[in-house]
Amino acid sequence: MEGRIFNLPNSLSFLRIILIPWFLYYFHTGHIKTAIVIMVVALLTDWFDGQAARWTNDVSEMGKILDPLADKLCLASVAIYFLWIGQLPLWFVLFAVLRDALIFIGAAYVRIHHSVVTTSLWPGKWAVGFVSMMFIAMVWPHPVFQRYPVKEFFLYLSSIMLLYSFSLYCVRFYKIHKGLNYSL
Repeated sequence: MEGRIFNLPNSLSFLRIILIPWFLYYFHTGHIKTAIVIMVVALLTDWFDGQAARWTNDVSEMGKILDPLADKLCLASVAIYFLWIGQLPLWFVLFAVLRDALIFIGAAYVRIHHSVVTTSLWPGKWAVGFVSMMFIAMVWPHPVFQRYPVKEFFLYLSSIMLLYSFSLYCVRFYKIHKGLNYSL
């Protein structure tokens, strides 16, 4: 893999993964403010790792894999937890986790068989952003989030974006597999 494994952007992605159990612990034990701080730090590392890679010109092949993996682990862990406590529907969690697993498998396939390391697509980044907004609405006890159906709005909006981005990833993987121009 090109680039350094241990650099600032990759360290931020590792940090995001390490924060997952801490967020779940503090939220589950009722330490909501601490959980919110951890969630905000995780969201900031998600934004900042890519920015740091570009600012420092330290984009690595490892980072192209680690960043989306961290996103997928965060989404799956938090979604499964919220399913477990009855705050998310089973259909959404199955859809989101299965989608991410299939995208990860597709990316691994094109990496192994075609030596192509794919990057995230913008609709996928938007989908993760909408899921993050839904999680924020579920965690932060703000009156607006309790009075209006903010969680439901972002649940359906993120579902649409997750499906749309999944279709784009499928097209990209198909084009790579067939040796076609795969830029979207």
